[in-house]
Amino acid sequence: MLQGKIALVTGASRGIGRAIAKELARAGAEVVINYLGSEDKAKEVKDSIEAIGGKAHLSRFDVSKPEEVKKALKEIEETLGNIHILVNNAGITRDTLFIRMKEEDWDAVLKTNLFSAFYVTQAVLPMMLKTRWGRIINISSVVAFTGNPGQVNYATAKAGLIGFTKALSLEVAGRNITVNAIAPGYIETDMTEKLPEKVKEAFLQEIPLKRAGLPEEVAYLTVFLASDQASYITGTVFHINGGLFRG
Repeated sequence: MLQGKIALVTGASRGIGRAIAKELARAGAEVVINYLGSEDKAKEVKDSIEAIGGKAHLSRFDVSKPEEVKKALKEIEETLGNIHILVNNAGITRDTLFIRMKEEDWDAVLKTNLFSAFYVTQAVLPMMLKTRWGRIINISSVVAFTGNPGQVNYATAKAGLIGFTKALSLEVAGRNITVNAIAPGYIETDMTEKLPEKVKEAFLQEIPLKRAGLPEEVAYLTVFLASDQASYITGTVFHINGGLFRG
């Protein structure tokens, strides 16, 4: 399905990003695994992709730092060629009530979750324009639409990705480049695993399907949006949340 395509997934060493990287590779794409934290976890993703006969490469850089992004993307282009598929997935949380939120917590979340999409996409886009083909998929969140106490910074960043998606899709549609967003709900990841059990139970009670989503379920949708089967879909937000929010 994606043979001959090169995909970059930011924040791909864990959670949703890890699942997306693996499924893109399973669909035939050559995957660049961006990470910043544990190299061991990134290598585990690479090894799991190679174990199924796929191709993967590690690229360590901080998506919130534009100079690191530019340097890394130049190296990727020189080594592998043009990137065809970009998944802006990297994200962090710095949760606290707004009245107590420090400026550094606001800045960190906005830079990693929103500004990074600007930095990475602007570095990748010339490659897509050159080949006149591209898929940009931004991982937003249900909280962009519902809000969440203690996550004003996170909700703001994820809502920003929605506007980014819609506006950019109009600018690049004429070059056969699509731009879409996925807004996951409560998904089983390292991030949600840290939540107190009472909080998890409260989330599950609000979900009509009465279960958390799996990272792979987000990955399946990502692969579809990256494929030629989704060539007539752009500027759209896809909700995957078990019925928690219906748009």
